Amino acid sequence: GTLPYEDAVLDFTNPETVSWYQSKLGSLLEMGVGAIKVDFGEAAPLDAIYANGRSGLYEHNLYPVRYNKAVADVTRRIKGDNIIWARSAWAGSQRYPLHWGGDAASTNTGMLGTLRAGLSLGMSGFCFWSHDMGGFVTSTPEALYRRWLPMGFLSSHTRAHGAPPTEPWLYENPEFTDYFRRCAELKYSLMPYIEQQAATCVANGWPMLRALLVEFPDDPGVWTVEDQYMFGSDILVAPLLTETSARNVYLPAGQKWTDYQSGRSYSPGWQRIEADGPIKCVILVREGAEIPTVAPAQSTSAIDRSSLRVTKF
Repeated sequence: GTLPYEDAVLDFTNPETVSWYQSKLGSLLEMGVGAIKVDFGEAAPLDAIYANGRSGLYEHNLYPVRYNKAVADVTRRIKGDNIIWARSAWAGSQRYPLHWGGDAASTNTGMLGTLRAGLSLGMSGFCFWSHDMGGFVTSTPEALYRRWLPMGFLSSHTRAHGAPPTEPWLYENPEFTDYFRRCAELKYSLMPYIEQQAATCVANGWPMLRALLVEFPDDPGVWTVEDQYMFGSDILVAPLLTETSARNVYLPAGQKWTDYQSGRSYSPGWQRIEADGPIKCVILVREGAEIPTVAPAQSTSAIDRSSLRVTKF
């Protein structure tokens, strides 16, 4: 009759437990592990009495925060930053980035539900968020994976993970591998913009993957839009959520919008827009924005900063 929990639940209200657990993770971090996946955390038992004397009724929602903090603290101590990859959160967990969306279904509904989850988490005060591109639960049909990839790469952090095949080359279609590469290179080319926007998000507590109403609160048309988002302050992303090459997109009032791929210009309001560029997604830039880009690289450490160019829209 209580919540299910299938993994060991550590009592993070006990300092000895925290110290013991951190010693185990610390050994991995010292070996060279970059970050720890802080999986589960949402099923702390309600019927438990914790070391601090409180019951599960009080500690259940706090559990992910204590869990996130324990892992972030040891990561900071050894690696110099506190990056984790956490599944559960509660108020306060935004201090321990980052979190991902859990085990999404590999369906159109799973894709839309994932986007809704990211928008909701952003409005809850979390700057950074990720998800499993293509979903997690079953192998992803190639057509769905293609439509999902731009949303995955145009997020603050990107991950391909789930039921195999997940790596693009496992689809045994070289053209799909090339398409995956194009999506990845889009993100690498936008890295100066992403870094710039991330710093602004941290300074203000804003989400990178941003509901339109956060950026345009005075436009009543955006308040019911849940299937597109702002990637930072200047780029609007409208993923293809069904098997189609075009979709209806709401463009907030006050400025014109330019298709990042085709260069076509659009007026505010509802527009039917074709995703006819090399990336199968509607990607628009607001009028007056200046987007810095660099040449694509194999990793962020290999970016050639001398290739920086700024495009004004």
